Amino acid sequence: MKDKRTVFDCSVIDLGKISHEEGNLTVVENSDFPFKVRRVFYLYDIAGGESRGAHAHKECHQFLIAASGSFEVSLDDGKFKRQVFLNRPDLGLHIPPGVWASEVNFSSGAICLVLASHAYSEGDYLRNFDEFLNFRDE
Repeated sequence: MKDKRTVFDCSVIDLGKISHEEGNLTVVENSDFPFKVRRVFYLYDIAGGESRGAHAHKECHQFLIAASGSFEVSLDDGKFKRQVFLNRPDLGLHIPPGVWASEVNFSSGAICLVLASHAYSEGDYLRNFDEFLNFRDE
C-alpha cells in the first residue's frame, strides 16, 4: 500500500445544524464532503454494548454518523490505535481506506448511518486483521 493512512488521518467533521423551534436539520452535500458518496446504509437494532465492523477497506472511504444514540469507533493502523466517541447527529467520522475500524459499545436503540465512497464490493474488504497488516506492508 503506497499511501499508508494512519488513525490520525481519520477526522471528526462537524456537519453543522440548522436550528428551528420544530427541531434541527443537518445537510450532507457532496460539494463540501471529503469524498463523493456512492452508497448509504445504516446499522440498527444492535443490542446495547454490542459491536460491529471489525474490518478495513482497500479503496472505500466511509463516514460514520450516530444518527441516534451513541457508539465508539476503535481505529487501528497496525501501529497506532485511537478511540472516537460519536453521539451527535451533526458530527461524523471520516475513515479513509487502509484503517481498521470497529464500532463498539452501542447504546440501546443506536443508529449508525454510513456514507461510503464506493458501491459494495466484497473484494474491497479486509476482514482478517493479519491480512490487513500484510496489506499495509505491501
